[in-house]
Amino acid sequence: MTRRLAEVAKKVGVSEATVSRVLNGKPGVSEATRQAVLSALDVLGYERPTQLRGERARLVGLVLPELQNPIFPAFAEVIGGALAQLGLTPVLCTQTKGGVSEADYVELLLQQQVSGVVFAGGLFAQADAPHDHYRLLADRNIPVVLINAAIDHLGFPAVSCDDAVAVEQAWRHLASLGHERIGLVLGPADHMPSARKLAAVRTMGDLPDASVARAMFSIEGGHAAATRLIDQGVTGIICASDPLALGAIRAARRKGLDVPSQVSVVGYDDSAFMNCTEPPLTTVRQPIEAMGRAAVELLNAQIGGTVVPAEELLFEPELVVRGSTAQAPKA
Repeated sequence: MTRRLAEVAKKVGVSEATVSRVLNGKPGVSEATRQAVLSALDVLGYERPTQLRGERARLVGLVLPELQNPIFPAFAEVIGGALAQLGLTPVLCTQTKGGVSEADYVELLLQQQVSGVVFAGGLFAQADAPHDHYRLLADRNIPVVLINAAIDHLGFPAVSCDDAVAVEQAWRHLASLGHERIGLVLGPADHMPSARKLAAVRTMGDLPDASVARAMFSIEGGHAAATRLIDQGVTGIICASDPLALGAIRAARRKGLDVPSQVSVVGYDDSAFMNCTEPPLTTVRQPIEAMGRAAVELLNAQIGGTVVPAEELLFEPELVVRGSTAQAPKA
């Protein structure tokens, strides 16, 4: 018991006497401190006292599709910090190839009686993926917030970067540099953010099908897709993520072409270290801080009993011009 008090006190940053008062239901402790102590019990793996077990845990699932793309750890940092300020503790769930699935994580989170779940990327963005686990969360009335474009009819509030504005900024930038043969490296055909980007470009003019290459979201995927575009003669490449853009730069170099004097490349996200690449990457920045905090506010409102409309909040991206784009090569 003494060890448990010490560990929980250290985790929360309060005295052992305060922890004892919470565990014994004594007065004189703020609600925020009480909830922080209960969350620490959950995180450290201790059982709550019998009289406190009926309350839903102050845990929030944070489900990410991967950690290799730096954008997802960045979202996790913002969301985790905002949750902690509210006395909520994030439970990080990261998918790995051949490992625990998104649906498995949802089952585990339900067993832990989480207060809510934030999905930052995942199967909700893929029209052809299984979605039964989302319906399970809805049936259980678990508060959920999605980050970035989702398929229709899931019925959850979402916080998204405006894909149409993002690709328009990238396209106009390359066009202003004289590029006429511009290609897109996008995710799979059922990926909603990619579909929105493609739709936006097609409203701006004709885009040959050969100028659109699909790829899995990785450097290797970007390399393969960009190679196809370069073979088609494009001089400017817009990518749906920064890792895809790094793959596109590698593809150009493997073809013996210089970036940016012969091929210009634009990424998307402005994730960590993109200003440290060679050349530094021109990219479209997602407002991670604002989006992450908005997602937590929406989730906390639901946890508090407020009805939140199943709407999408769109956030404005920002083009960040660096060294991977330049004037189009002269014919």
